[in-house]
Amino acid sequence: MTKIYRLGLDVGSTTAKCVVLDEYDNFVYTNYVRHNTHIVATVLELLNEIKQKLGNGIHLSVKVTGSAGMGISEKADIAFIQEVVAASEVVQRKYPQVRTLIDIGGEDSKMIFFFPDRPPDIRMNGSCAGGTGAFIDQMATLLNIPIQQFDQLAQNHNQIFPIASRCGVFAKTDVQNLISRNVSKENIAYSVLHAVCIQLVNTLARGYDIVPKVMLIGGPFSFIPTLGKAALETLKLADDQIVKTEHPTLLSAWGAAIHLIERTDLSLDDFINRLNASTKIIANQSFRLKPLFNESLSFNAWKKQRKYIQIPRLNLADYQKKYAFLGIDSGSTTTKITLISEDNELLFTHYAPNNGHSISALIKGLTLLKNEIATSGKQIVIARTGVTGYGEELLKAAFAFDDGLVETMAHFAAAKHIDPEVSFVMDIGGQDMKAIFIANGVVNHIELNEACSSGCGSFIETFAKSL
Repeated sequence: MTKIYRLGLDVGSTTAKCVVLDEYDNFVYTNYVRHNTHIVATVLELLNEIKQKLGNGIHLSVKVTGSAGMGISEKADIAFIQEVVAASEVVQRKYPQVRTLIDIGGEDSKMIFFFPDRPPDIRMNGSCAGGTGAFIDQMATLLNIPIQQFDQLAQNHNQIFPIASRCGVFAKTDVQNLISRNVSKENIAYSVLHAVCIQLVNTLARGYDIVPKVMLIGGPFSFIPTLGKAALETLKLADDQIVKTEHPTLLSAWGAAIHLIERTDLSLDDFINRLNASTKIIANQSFRLKPLFNESLSFNAWKKQRKYIQIPRLNLADYQKKYAFLGIDSGSTTTKITLISEDNELLFTHYAPNNGHSISALIKGLTLLKNEIATSGKQIVIARTGVTGYGEELLKAAFAFDDGLVETMAHFAAAKHIDPEVSFVMDIGGQDMKAIFIANGVVNHIELNEACSSGCGSFIETFAKSL
């Protein structure tokens, strides 16, 4: 008889995990890799590794799970199981003493409450990925440290600061402010982990008691042990109330391997061939949106139809007057500098990312301005300075600027100068959006995004990095 191995494949939002079991439920192959959005290619690599380890001609009984596993299931016509159901299968069969399972993944988190007399109660984060693995990745990037160093830093903390874990981009604002205040990376790292634990309670428990024994699984818990310690402190649990598994990153893949119903039996070569064939299928055009521009209206023609107001500019070398005025916008992700003449002409502009360091970003920009003035040979006197944006108070104190202005009013002042009849200003920034309604020459109403920053500049930047 041909030996059939059971394969559980968990393809999540950021990683791919697989478990291969023999007929006695022994692990014969496991792997955990980041797919960096190259999902089919990564799965093919895993299957080829299995082929190298177990030999040619092997047969599999396969089931797929995970947020990106549905696509693999559809491409290769493989049986699919929801990841929470798969994880529950393992807990109920292998760890019956567990009453609460907490799983933090790349872009989702799950909490499952097990009861002796009724089905499990399953909770998942719905509309936001705040407080997940990708959230921690973003914070590590902001601190300019590898994720492997995050745990080491967090171990050496001595203070906790509040960070908004509800939204990854809003959290960036808090972290950037902490960086600007020279708070140690150790304290920031632990504060991020603490925020993740608070988010778990707020979005998943929602009034339910987290009853021991508790199992903590998923990549973040596995690779950042201090996160587990922070969870124990937040949930007020002792070490003996935690059940540990040898495979905390593989539970859903393991569950997909042992789940008995509706499996797909095929050879390993057949699985590989199906996935290879799926990469050659042209996407169904009916699922695509129409292009914004076609032959009848090109993008260049569209741009010509827009009303662009030319702001007067003048080279510093050609400026004949003495005084100039400096304006700074220290935003959530970028720093902008303008120098204008006595006649409101732009003499100098600067726009650059601040990478969480508002003061050093401004020093770099002002150094460029200083060098440009020196090159021009002019004796420019900066008569007055103004600052706006997230870093307004910090920079006003650090550089002794004359004026600080709320950025919505700065927008309005500039818009009204450009067009006295302006009635509406829309601003999409790095981490927030503002809609400013103007009536009879005064601001009548302002709308800001408050609970989430999806659709802002940082949101687009994150997706660009993913691609």
